[in-house]
Amino acid sequence: MRRFDFTDKVVLVTGGAGGIGSALCHRFAAGGARCVVVDIDGVRAEKVAAALPGAGHSGIGCDLTQRAQLEGLFEQVAEVHGRLDVLVNNVGMTSSERFDARSVESIEQEITLNLTSPLVATRIAIPLLKASRDARVVTTVSLGGIFPLGETPIYTASKFGLRGAMLAIGLDLRSKGILAGSVLPSATDTRMLRQEAVDGGNSMQFQDPPQQPANVVTAVVSLLDRPRLEAYPRSGESRLVRCAMLVPNLLPRIFPLFRKRGDRGMARYLEELRRRGLARQTDGRWELVEEA
Repeated sequence: MRRFDFTDKVVLVTGGAGGIGSALCHRFAAGGARCVVVDIDGVRAEKVAAALPGAGHSGIGCDLTQRAQLEGLFEQVAEVHGRLDVLVNNVGMTSSERFDARSVESIEQEITLNLTSPLVATRIAIPLLKASRDARVVTTVSLGGIFPLGETPIYTASKFGLRGAMLAIGLDLRSKGILAGSVLPSATDTRMLRQEAVDGGNSMQFQDPPQQPANVVTAVVSLLDRPRLEAYPRSGESRLVRCAMLVPNLLPRIFPLFRKRGDRGMARYLEELRRRGLARQTDGRWELVEEA
């Protein structure tokens, strides 16, 4: 198997200041890539870029839900680098608010960020990707793009749509010199998951202890080493949820079994966060302890 050579590759990572995004940037930079770290928090993006090994990195603040800002982002990449070798669509959000209590505006925001923005970013990046001799697109989806998460239906909708779109895009762009694939992780120990846990969010994803960002990084690198449409950091979990979806009408019976195990798993995760000094319980309510 030919290993993907990161040397002098221009790699753009959205959500680059987050747990998974920053881990990806460090791995790419260690291999010799020049990373464009993109995050809605420009200060954090710059800090991540400054801490990367090697040279030629940049941190850029960008609200991916705003088309003008997206276009400006890729104009900057074109001006500085003239091409883009790897686009990593990694940005995402979720909410613990139940569907019947959510505002319409929050629904639109989550769909726009999780589903629309990666598609628009990929489309705008096409000319820069075509300027590369070995163009790649990698998108972080989720096992929630296969298995419905009852407590977070908007996240589920966005990830179901993103998975399908990226499968189609991968088929379409292959003949045009751009290889596109997706990584579908299960629950990953990031700030987003910690917030969801303390807010009493979707317990279904805690069937097993959350994986680490490094597991997702390994799956992304494997996708670059051996291009394919999808890769799963935890193959066992992926087989389980794919099998469950062969009989969707049985989900109402299956869900209570998953939920009991998930509730226990989330309770263990919260206690682990307490031990790590990342969460505390005050008057019976959990809250995050912000890292220094």
